Amino acid sequence: MSSLVEQLLQTEAHKSLFESAVRQLPLPVCAAFGSSTNPQPVRFKSADSVLGTKDSDAVRQQFPQSVAASGNAVLTSAGATINQAQGKRVAVLFSGGPAAGGHNVVCGLKRVLGSGNTLFGVKAGPKGLLKGTLFEITDANVDFIINTGGFDFLGSDRTKIKSDEQFAQVRETCIKHNLDAIVVVGGDDSNTNAAVLAESLFTGVKADGSGVQVIGVPKTIDGDLQIGNLLSISFGFDTATRIYSEMVGNILQDTSSSLKYWHFVKLMGRSASHVALEVALQTKPAVALISEEIATKKQSLASIIDQIAQVVVERSHKGMNYGVLLAPEGLIEFIPEMNAMIAELNDALAHHVAEFAALTDNEAKAAFIGSKLSANNAALLASLPHYIVNMLLAERDSHGNLQVSLIPTEQLLIDMTKQRVKELDPKVPFAAHSHFLGYEGRCGAPTLFDAAYTYNLGLTAGSLILDGRTGYMATVTGLTSGGTPQAIPLAGLLNIERRHGKDEFVIEKALVKMDSPAMQYFVSRRETWATDDLFASPGPRQFWGPTTHQLPISVALNSGAASLMFVIG
Repeated sequence: MSSLVEQLLQTEAHKSLFESAVRQLPLPVCAAFGSSTNPQPVRFKSADSVLGTKDSDAVRQQFPQSVAASGNAVLTSAGATINQAQGKRVAVLFSGGPAAGGHNVVCGLKRVLGSGNTLFGVKAGPKGLLKGTLFEITDANVDFIINTGGFDFLGSDRTKIKSDEQFAQVRETCIKHNLDAIVVVGGDDSNTNAAVLAESLFTGVKADGSGVQVIGVPKTIDGDLQIGNLLSISFGFDTATRIYSEMVGNILQDTSSSLKYWHFVKLMGRSASHVALEVALQTKPAVALISEEIATKKQSLASIIDQIAQVVVERSHKGMNYGVLLAPEGLIEFIPEMNAMIAELNDALAHHVAEFAALTDNEAKAAFIGSKLSANNAALLASLPHYIVNMLLAERDSHGNLQVSLIPTEQLLIDMTKQRVKELDPKVPFAAHSHFLGYEGRCGAPTLFDAAYTYNLGLTAGSLILDGRTGYMATVTGLTSGGTPQAIPLAGLLNIERRHGKDEFVIEKALVKMDSPAMQYFVSRRETWATDDLFASPGPRQFWGPTTHQLPISVALNSGAASLMFVIG
């Protein structure tokens, strides 16, 4: 066997040259924790800030123990450390879609808990918690997974723990493994579930009547879990948008090289357009659609198409028969007329399940369901291409939601723009390609920002457990001024929303705000980006180099930062 072949064999199983090097990358930590390799858990005190929503009274009735214990007060590090050796048995799980940096939450937890406590990993997310598929996480595991991957060390799923039977299963798992605490790493829905679990497990789990602590950690690449200055961004967002921005930057470079194609790029972001806005700020494309703006302005599909076509024609008249358009995957649900049609469509499908299922032909299905809609919505459905109609009628996901990521919105925009351009100026050439950038961004090696952020979130979550807290979400504030470990009371974030026909307590999704500095900057520049080639190619995410310590641009703008660079430690 040649020496080269031996070297190649040694790069298998997550041991590429890059992965081996990035494991050695030093991570900055908040000064409160001291050393990165031997961090000390911190105590917490009230930050004199109490959270609440319009539904706080109802939340207090539904979550009496959590609210009474926390007072819905924000916590901040108290400048004192805690004894690590407490014999705590802690389980950590990933919930929902993967995001880069998840492994470092586990690493931070393990290191701050120290040898005096035991950390268990839960296989396959909430479903694994119900089944009790736990294993002990070792120091060797931490050394191997640090700074790498997405969620592959534990795996994840989207199970919602909400029935009495499920709560009983969780209790059985806690008793079987003698757990003292559970850490839920997830988005807004997962942290809502953490709030419910914290209340359910508050007391009466163990023989002595005590309960099990529950701590949440904020994750979602969509960026729709934000809480003002307390949580400027969830982890995974920076890595995902850097990956997408590199790809979009490459495409932009290609358009001005081949000089003949438009590229319509759909990006992750069902419920909010933070990803599309961040990628637009990084790459400066000719067109970027922001779902929240379209909803605010009550734009019709036809007006959106006209807006795009006008840019295509104007650029062509300047000799630029090329460009890039960015659109969030959830765009179609933000267009008022489409949203109204989808709502009626969902209702019609729910009320005619057997009759609809009996039909095998797509045209017959469309005709049948169209007959159950109002005249306006039936006409709108009939006006759409068959490939859009088929997806609108497709089976809903496990939560009853339309699977918008499977709807080829980018192709719809291309086809309708092509027709409108022909109407505006038949001489304008329009050739287009479509792309969907989604899963590519969820599990790449975390940027240094996400690697450091998640490691410090893990240190914060572990400290909260050792400090005896429950019903909180870990956070790190002051990302440009050294970093401060803090904790957000989950019950203080809960609102009542109508979901699937009933009222539910949920953490509200953070949408792009029209008056936010990031959106305002985008609005001030987009017309210039549309008429001139001012695009930028931000290149790959860096672990050594000039962009290593860069914050997401939208986060820097919205937080009033003086520069793009984060500072932790």
